[in-house]
Formats: sequence, structure tokens, C-alpha cells
Amino acid sequence: MNGVMRGSGAPGDDRGSGPVEFVLVGALLTLLTLAVLQLALAVYVRNVVHDAAVEGAHIAALADTEPGEGAQRTEAVIARALGADDARDVSVRETTSLGVPTMEVTVRTTLPVIGLLGVPSALEVTGRAPVESFAAAG
Repeated sequence: MNGVMRGSGAPGDDRGSGPVEFVLVGALLTLLTLAVLQLALAVYVRNVVHDAAVEGAHIAALADTEPGEGAQRTEAVIARALGADDARDVSVRETTSLGVPTMEVTVRTTLPVIGLLGVPSALEVTGRAPVESFAAAG
């Protein structure tokens, strides 16, 4: 032998790079998958809170209910789907939209960033419904 060992790491020798590439690509794909799942969770939380606000606005807009009942319904829907901590900041007010009296329910809750942990009060959604009345149509 002339002193040169086989597999001594000569230029162009790529033995052993397969496991390294697998780890790097696997980590990247795992990170991408977790990011997509987190985005889906954030969209789910937004949709649940929005639907609860709309349902609360419809309850508050009924002629035989008080606005507070709409807030209670909104809090109950959010608490059932996400937990009571996400249903703390709910407000109801009467406004006018396009000349029509409207009940408006606004919910401020946590925007999930890592799992359900996130930025408090960063997500704000509003639901509206026209106010119902007992006026007789003549």
C-alpha cells in the first residue's frame, strides 16, 4: 500500500451524507407541518369566536330579550368550544348600520401563536344582527 487509505474523505466522497440530509430535510418538513397545523388552529379559533359573536348578536337582537342575554350566549358558546378563559371580553351595544338599528357583539380573545398560547386580546371579531321589534305590519 502506498500510504493512502480508502475512504479517507477525499474531495467528492459523499459517504455518510445521507443520514445528515435526512435529518435536515426531516426537521424542515416537521417545522412546515407544525406551522400549517398552527395556522389551521388560529383559523378555527377565529371561526368559533366569530360564529359565537353572530349567534350572540342574533339573541341580543330579539324583541323579547335583553342585550346581556346575547353576551351570555356568546360566552357560553366560546367556553364550550375553546374554554372559559377565551370568553372573558365580550361586549354588546346597539348601533345603526345602513339606517337600521343593529345589535353588535364584539369579542376580544387570545390569538393562538404556539398551541393555544398566544397574544391576549389580539383577536377581535364582531357579529351584527338587525334589531327585531313587535311593531305590527299594517
